[in-house]
Amino acid sequence: MNKFETLVSGVGNLIKTTKYYDEWSEYYDETVKSWNYQAPKKSIKFLKETIDINPKNILDLACGTGLFGIELKKKYPKSHIYGSDISKQSLKIALGKKIYTKLQIKNFEQLHNYKMKFDLICLIGSMTYCKNFNKLFANINKNIKEKGFMLFTHRIDLWQQQDFLRILKNQKTLKITKISTPLNYLPSNKDFKNKIKIKIVLLQKYKQN
Repeated sequence: MNKFETLVSGVGNLIKTTKYYDEWSEYYDETVKSWNYQAPKKSIKFLKETIDINPKNILDLACGTGLFGIELKKKYPKSHIYGSDISKQSLKIALGKKIYTKLQIKNFEQLHNYKMKFDLICLIGSMTYCKNFNKLFANINKNIKEKGFMLFTHRIDLWQQQDFLRILKNQKTLKITKISTPLNYLPSNKDFKNKIKIKIVLLQKYKQN
């Protein structure tokens, strides 16, 4: 599996990324387990310790094979969890885990049109691939309830390059609830180890003043 040994620089454009994850999907769970991928468990722990909510509807953006969906289902067994991802093959695997109410093939920057508004929208382990933050946050704002929450992770190296805190503070309706301390991401991956960490972020939607 040499082709999947590094993700530090991302993958490329949307077409390349889709192909990459389609090809990886069969081995994805086992590979990231060997890398001690910690974002799903740490994110749900962070959420649980930060707020006490009982979301009826949850949207898991870039859900992949459903690793974060599993953690959501453990924590919120009665919630309706919806998922989307660009990788058709990954969604086939996620479907088999019987976590999601509905799955669709979609880039997380695209507008998601649902009949309901979501209590919680999540984007775990995929902010690396965001090309247009304004578009992403507009999508979140469109699909989240007032007082609803967005939970996501972002790599600290990219956070610094992008001046990401400024981007967050510029959001007019999505306000910072809490940002975690730096956390290990893929500590058993030779490229990430303890060098590249993540922050977990929780935002809440308020009316624009």
